[in-house]
Amino acid sequence: MGSRSIHEDDPLEDFARREIVLDGVAKAVHVAGSGPAVIVMAEMPGISPQVARFARWVRDAGFTVYMPSLFGRDGAIPTAEEGTAVFQRACVSAEFRALAGNASSPVTQWLRALARLAHQQCGGPGVGAIGMCFTRNFALTMMLDPSMLAPVLSSPHCRSRIPLVSRSLPRTSGRSAKGSSEKT
Repeated sequence: MGSRSIHEDDPLEDFARREIVLDGVAKAVHVAGSGPAVIVMAEMPGISPQVARFARWVRDAGFTVYMPSLFGRDGAIPTAEEGTAVFQRACVSAEFRALAGNASSPVTQWLRALARLAHQQCGGPGVGAIGMCFTRNFALTMMLDPSMLAPVLSSPHCRSRIPLVSRSLPRTSGRSAKGSSEKT
């Protein structure tokens, strides 16, 4: 699939949209790829074109991506009003009431069931889960399920202006990042 703009709504046409019912709750899940399962959970306010691009990178690395629709309009660049509405709904949702009452969150129970289903469908040693920003705690909680192999907790909004490769190179005084990797 060719390059697509992350500045326009993404129709997600290269993902199969499945309505999955687990524990009596139906949610749309966008699925693509083959190989071991990785559940990609979008940050608020939902599956943006940037999140879809990331999910494609995971798919193209040899995994089956399960991207559940947890909030917002799938593939859309939300307006300020839509983003605000998503945050307001989340703040009064059952997830926060469960957290305050020291109980299990309904969405994490559903996501753990999704991990079991994905593991059953894809096989392999277990399932990975990537939670972004608000959903990173969901990924951590999913680790309680035996089908989970690796939770990844991400904060994509905390970006640095320094590319990762140059941050990982050793620094020596008076040399650039490029120069530090060359033989002298």
